[in-house]
Amino acid sequence: MDAIFIQILNGLDKGAAYALIALGLTLVFGTLGIVNFAHGALFMLGAFCAVTFQKLVTLSVKVRDEGVTAFAAYKEQPYLETWFGETGRMIIDYSVPLSILLAIPFMLLVGYVMERGLIKHFYKRPHAEQILVTFGLAIVIQEIIKSFFGANPIPQPAPDILAGSADVGLWVGLGNNLVYPWWRLIYLCFSAVVIFGVFAFLQFTTYGMVVRAGMRDRETVGLLGINIERRFTVVFAIAAIVAGVAGVMYTPILPPDYHLGMDFLVLSFVVVVVGGMGSLGGAVLAGFLLGVVQSFASMNEVKEILPGIDQIILYLVAVVILLVLPRGLMGRAGVMDD
Repeated sequence: MDAIFIQILNGLDKGAAYALIALGLTLVFGTLGIVNFAHGALFMLGAFCAVTFQKLVTLSVKVRDEGVTAFAAYKEQPYLETWFGETGRMIIDYSVPLSILLAIPFMLLVGYVMERGLIKHFYKRPHAEQILVTFGLAIVIQEIIKSFFGANPIPQPAPDILAGSADVGLWVGLGNNLVYPWWRLIYLCFSAVVIFGVFAFLQFTTYGMVVRAGMRDRETVGLLGINIERRFTVVFAIAAIVAGVAGVMYTPILPPDYHLGMDFLVLSFVVVVVGGMGSLGGAVLAGFLLGVVQSFASMNEVKEILPGIDQIILYLVAVVILLVLPRGLMGRAGVMDD
């Protein structure tokens, strides 16, 4: 039971990242009809917002080391610690969650520029052309990140208070030998809040209702005098923000590097297709489902019987689901039927 419970948590944790990226992908496809292969790059940009913020708050100056009295010794001390003392140290310690304050406006700007500068010109173009141009954009962004930050992963520390593990076994009555990293639990809860926020925005706000109506019938909404394209620009920016903050919070789990976006992109498209193209609920459901499946396939006991199964299990599950349900778990008629 302990092993099964841990694998479920691992799967939900990984599935949360898949679901957040797939949610943004589906939001863009459902509203704009764009197959955005640059969406994984947005996840990566969010991760490097955390890297940039951490570098900014740890800018340091050499100061005299008072602990050494035999000779003059100096040490590096961050400016924030010099100026603000304990408050500065706390800001540095919580640099990852605080970097969301940088990521939100930055991803909003990136999403707006991408949609207005490039994506809008491909609304009525074939999906193949959309894939080519957005994939090319993803490669450009990837190479820019590589030139600025290098090719090696850059570890990002979680706050000290969340660096340990929680006794989840005691919470569910399985004993005190079952522990799980705090930050992974935080990421799972964070993902749930973001997903709930996106669905609440679309379901309970007038703006969201217009967007949902535009997803169903863009021409009719336009005939009502509503500037649906402006609203779609905002939706694209929201999708970029969702991908960005997901990348920020994932950095303590997986140190970001320049090909992080590509690593998640293909898997996220599998999630979108399995969930059903254009279905937000399907994207979330498929993300968590495939995350749990991949987690169990990664167990040593399973890999001893089926070597390499963890590398292909998502694609096998996708094939089976699409053979039974050609439109995916929650896909609707008319989406990409042409």
